[in-house]
Amino acid sequence: MKNLFLTSVLILTSFFSFAQKPGATLLNPTNHALVLIDHESQMAFAVGSTPIDQLRNNVGLVAGASKIFNVSTVVTTVAEKSFSGPVFREVEEFYPQKTSNYIDRTTMNTWEDTNAHKAITGKNKKKIVLAGLWTSVCIVGPALSAIEEGYDVYVITDASADVSKEAHEMAIARMVQAGAHPMTSLQYLLELQRDWARQETYKAVTDLAKKYAGAYGVGIQYAHEMLKH
Repeated sequence: MKNLFLTSVLILTSFFSFAQKPGATLLNPTNHALVLIDHESQMAFAVGSTPIDQLRNNVGLVAGASKIFNVSTVVTTVAEKSFSGPVFREVEEFYPQKTSNYIDRTTMNTWEDTNAHKAITGKNKKKIVLAGLWTSVCIVGPALSAIEEGYDVYVITDASADVSKEAHEMAIARMVQAGAHPMTSLQYLLELQRDWARQETYKAVTDLAKKYAGAYGVGIQYAHEMLKH
């Protein structure tokens, strides 16, 4: 009887220990590299899949989240000085050009640029998270290329955009069919925080949400000021 009781305890302990482990496909601050691709003025002019103000806010959430959690991040541009222009201020805010070593390319596919490829793979992360403009070109290219090389690829769909809703959606569908994981900017932020008891990042995360997370951010502001949460 005693042995049966001990066995039951061990089984229950093992079950609950296993249940508390996060899934292997979840992102955390150290298991992935983030690549922000071509969030530049000229690339944004033709965006038709999402309102530009929403896109910029979502990019701010992603860039801010990566900075708060010290995620290995690469910022890359295409023909910045000759054609595409400066990156969004929402990227510059967290990754100033003077100190962040943006990688400028001529290739539409970031993966085909020697310096960009070296910077991304040099992070030594098997998970790669992508966001950028345009989805059908600048994101599809590196996503499919990285998947073929054995990387686990995630695409932040609302921090990426394209010339039309159809172009964006078909690009997402193509990448998902190849094995990419779609997610949103707010999902990315909250997946990194994961636990509101993590006080070391709580204030920075909620401040970022107040600034860039729309109605959710307004709700946080209300809760802090009116409910004292």
